[in-house]
Amino acid sequence: MNKHTDIVIIGGGVVGLATAYTIKEKHPKKSVIVIEKENSLSSHQTGNNSGVIHSGIYYKPGSLKAINCRKGKRALEKFCQKEGVNFETCGKVIVATSESELPAMHKIHKRGKANNVNCRVINKEELNELEPHASGIAAIHVPEAGIINYKNFCSVLAKKIESNDGQIMTGQKVNFITPSRETVTIQTVEGVEIEAKKVINCAGLYSDIIAEKGGAKSEMKIVPFRGEYYELNDNAKGLVNNLIYPVPDPNFPFLGVHFTRMVDGGVECGPNAVLAFAREGYTKLKINPNELIESLSYPGFIKLASKYWKTGLGEVWRSYSKKAFVKALSKLIPEIKSEHLKSAPAGVRAQAVSLDGSMVDDFYFSRNGNILNVCNAPSPAATASLNIAKIITCLLYTSDAADE
Repeated sequence: MNKHTDIVIIGGGVVGLATAYTIKEKHPKKSVIVIEKENSLSSHQTGNNSGVIHSGIYYKPGSLKAINCRKGKRALEKFCQKEGVNFETCGKVIVATSESELPAMHKIHKRGKANNVNCRVINKEELNELEPHASGIAAIHVPEAGIINYKNFCSVLAKKIESNDGQIMTGQKVNFITPSRETVTIQTVEGVEIEAKKVINCAGLYSDIIAEKGGAKSEMKIVPFRGEYYELNDNAKGLVNNLIYPVPDPNFPFLGVHFTRMVDGGVECGPNAVLAFAREGYTKLKINPNELIESLSYPGFIKLASKYWKTGLGEVWRSYSKKAFVKALSKLIPEIKSEHLKSAPAGVRAQAVSLDGSMVDDFYFSRNGNILNVCNAPSPAATASLNIAKIITCLLYTSDAADE
């Protein structure tokens, strides 16, 4: 089967679908095809996250994360209101449980204010009014944080794309990408060949591999980190009103285990962050030997592991010890007990790591001829997706290098 189109988007997650939707809205005459290797959309990072609408409080002012989160959050909420996608602005608290956490807490608050986030520092009594079962000496209250089911959001995006004459092809895994001066030819394992004027790589966990297939020299590699969750049983859901987060370790890019109320009424607890033994390694037993060797032998990961080995061991211990997981959660809610928790599905984060061992913290785009690669789109990419899509759409038709 041979097809011709203006634009191919590789990846049917939230960034890929938001990009297809935005292109069709801004350039309705452009033909767009989204190809997704799974048989359903938003099957990986998008469909396995905690469903939080982030405020932008954590991110360095002026960074792509901060700018896109703030603008993307407003665009997401406006879209959901217009299209009837259920979401809730429930608020969150970031809780300091000891004096040693206060400097980091105040730094986060300062960043929030610089990013125009509605937030304020509250005392122990005010915290207990919002979250009676939470334990802390102070906290940041972020009333504008929210919750959503991103798979539902993606389903509406997909319908909008198709109603605007865009095409979505599932069950199509990219095999070869052959760039020429004017076009890019994509061949899938399933035998479909598509000739496109432009290609956008939104492949998430495989973004670096897709970039290399298209001839780009990757400056980073995706290392998969599994985030494991528990869910509160019905008897314990009352311990959490909304979102309860710890003050994160400023030297580690993950937010620490926390409590997240979901739009369906459940409460998730987690995640930790452990190396996954496959890029789609959602369980401990899912192992892809080639991908595991690739991660372990990558010089950037070796440097990263040597720097964070002590923190990493703690994360692994929590992965295998429910007691240790409960202990971490009990810092925020002392009443939490092992019997309150039941296992919940895990997620996998595509963490871009540079050769020097640093984790790529911000969004990162690169261009290779007629191919635009979304090399790194970590959290809050789902919240920011509609504004990321706007940037991608602008970059697609500019001749300047797209490294941002």
